[in-house]
Amino acid sequence: MHGVIAFLADLGYYVAAALTVLLAVIASGHAILYKRDSRAAVSWVGLIVLVPVVGALLYALLGINRIRRNATWLKADAPRLSGSFATVAAADRALARHLSPDDAHLVTLARYVDRVTRRSLTEGNTVTPLVNGEQAYPAMLEAIAAAERSVALSTFIFDQDATGERFADALQRATRRGVVVRVLIDGLGARYSWPPIVRALKRRGLTVARFMPTIAPWRAPFWNLRNHRKILVVDGAVGFTGGMNLRQGHLVAALPKRPVQDMHFRLAGPVVQHLMEAFAEDWVFTTRELLTGPLWFPPLVPNGAVAARGITDGPDEDFEKLRWVLQGALGVARQSVRIMTPYFLPDATLVTMLTVAALRGVKVEILLPAKNNHLLVHWAAQAQLWQVVKRDCDVYYTPPPFDHTKLMLVDHTWVLLGSANWDPRSLRLNFEFNVECYDATLATQLGAFMDAKRDMSRLVTPEELDALSLPIRLRNGIVRLGAPYL
Repeated sequence: MHGVIAFLADLGYYVAAALTVLLAVIASGHAILYKRDSRAAVSWVGLIVLVPVVGALLYALLGINRIRRNATWLKADAPRLSGSFATVAAADRALARHLSPDDAHLVTLARYVDRVTRRSLTEGNTVTPLVNGEQAYPAMLEAIAAAERSVALSTFIFDQDATGERFADALQRATRRGVVVRVLIDGLGARYSWPPIVRALKRRGLTVARFMPTIAPWRAPFWNLRNHRKILVVDGAVGFTGGMNLRQGHLVAALPKRPVQDMHFRLAGPVVQHLMEAFAEDWVFTTRELLTGPLWFPPLVPNGAVAARGITDGPDEDFEKLRWVLQGALGVARQSVRIMTPYFLPDATLVTMLTVAALRGVKVEILLPAKNNHLLVHWAAQAQLWQVVKRDCDVYYTPPPFDHTKLMLVDHTWVLLGSANWDPRSLRLNFEFNVECYDATLATQLGAFMDAKRDMSRLVTPEELDALSLPIRLRNGIVRLGAPYL
């Protein structure tokens, strides 16, 4: 009897060992075949081999991009949403009236983004900057109050606070007037306040959906992939986008407990269709309801002087499009590159392109918050700042309160605005929406805004970074290892 038990125990051991090896081989093979970044592949294989079973399970949960397959399947199963999706246009014609001779080289960038995004550059738009909640929220609420047919709202965070209640009430009043309202909130962002506002919105009779809820165990593979877009479209004709969530902290003048500076933008003109397309794609992915026809996609006429284009980015068929756009803009720049971002964790390629631009004589300025709302992100960013500071890029720390603004200006004419940060989460994991604009007047206006920020900021010097103690540098370096998930 003891011999049988010993035999069964030995057999179980060998079976478990064989299954462990098989699991490691399958997971490692998948990482080798499908990870685009060789460093990521090496890291995952190392974890799978060195931490048996657990490493393979972590890879299955966090390392495999299922969203791309699911999104592609869902969109292939349904007709195109409006039947009026933009086609690539000739950038030369679209920009002929927008660029001076000194800026003619930006036509190359527009052609490049044509090919990256497969979406045309639109003419005849207005783009109005709105600083902090004091300017953005009244403009958004006014647009909702004036809605006659439809309201589409997508946000990462929709807090149940005084600001959230104002928007909820405005949306309810619109519904009672007969306006068709759709609200999409990220499944994780909906939980930033407690209780979440979703039930309160539904009690008001609003149609609300959560983008990939995060609680269910079978949703675990998607926990790290979030919808970070901020889009409001009213009657298919007036749009708002940028970096601002719906929460009390953006009302900086009211001195909230955690004030957050930010910038949002009001858009009118043909580019608003790009905002609506992005919302409709996310909505059909989440609910399978198709938003089609003039209710959501009315004919749009020119409404200003800005040439603009929406840029969708996410871990689906839009993977790394925004990263390619950033690379293209850095490669084209001749005079200046100005960046404002709350989270600065660029990969090696972007770091190289920033430093190459600076070494070519392009003036590169990067504005970062001196006090970050995510301490680990600040430490990780500090660990790699020397790579740009010591290569002729000027980095400034802006004073508190924390600044969440996301902007990029190139050669006093090209503007990139939207929801994405300069970090791996935005450029590889999140669903983001940005808008590129070609207009010297808009660029000058935003350049003056950045000048004011820079003038009150502190320049980060190589000497300051060299003076960091060894324990601080080690801490920062260790945190930087987890940069893709910060």
